[in-house]
Amino acid sequence: MPLWGVLETKGARQMPKAKEFTVTIEDKPGALGKCFLALAERGVNILAFQSFVEEGESLVRFLADDMATAKAVLGNLRMIFEETDVAVGRLAHRPGALGRAASRFGEKQINIDYSYCGMEPGSMLPLMVFGVDNLTVAAALLDELAAEDAQSKNLGR
Repeated sequence: MPLWGVLETKGARQMPKAKEFTVTIEDKPGALGKCFLALAERGVNILAFQSFVEEGESLVRFLADDMATAKAVLGNLRMIFEETDVAVGRLAHRPGALGRAASRFGEKQINIDYSYCGMEPGSMLPLMVFGVDNLTVAAALLDELAAEDAQSKNLGR
């Protein structure tokens, strides 16, 4: 099932809530490459990712354009992984866009547990991925920000 499917709600476009994978990979040279090449061999595109070492293991979070195939590949590789819901926003690529999003989350008492970015396929818009404690409200706020950005762009600001 593809990641992207813009949800229609009462005529308004909402930013999608997406699933991400968190994968535990050995912390050694080539391990991340092996995982991502196996995904690529099955036609899976990585849209955004982050990787960090914790307690001697590499933890990788990523969004893929084909979650079902990605899940099958990870299973075939016998990797330890989990799926998590995240909020994904397409923010304008200009100073202050990320700060506005983070500030709005704070105004609504939404805690950002982590975030990372990638690029939306076929555009120059960055994808901002947020692991948050209130997914529904965060997704709605990202939708509001996207609408404000579009209106600002139309007004030539």
